[in-house]
Amino acid sequence: MSPCAALRFDLPDEAATLALGGLLAGALEAGLNLWLRGDLGAGKTTLTRGVLRQLGFTGRVKSPTYTLVELYELSRFNLYHFDLYRFADPDEWEDAGFRDYFNADSVCLVEWPEKAGGQLPPPDLRLRFEIHDVGRTVWIEALTEAGSACLGRLRDF
Repeated sequence: MSPCAALRFDLPDEAATLALGGLLAGALEAGLNLWLRGDLGAGKTTLTRGVLRQLGFTGRVKSPTYTLVELYELSRFNLYHFDLYRFADPDEWEDAGFRDYFNADSVCLVEWPEKAGGQLPPPDLRLRFEIHDVGRTVWIEALTEAGSACLGRLRDF
């Protein structure tokens, strides 16, 4: 599979979004960066909750809108869940000192990556959430070789 390959998932309800997160969890490997794009209420945090549940996290999963980042120390890797919605200026990214969280031992899921104005490390996977009258559609696009490998594992489930 080459970079820029994509998969489409039609999700009729919250349970389907959680299930997709569970499938994605099985395909993730340390070092991956995922950008989650979509309107408020599109399911970005719900998908993240599904990922975390599949990875064994049983605590509360909330959107880090006010804390900006939540760390989940898991057995396979550390998962950082960012929500940059409140950023008013891309320079806030550098000021916050988050760059070191993007490393070979972590997985980073970033909601509202556009708020960092190009200062984020590039994504391996880009997830685009679309809201419909009933349900959601999520497109998962691979942008790197590591992202393509992850997408291939996801496709195999």
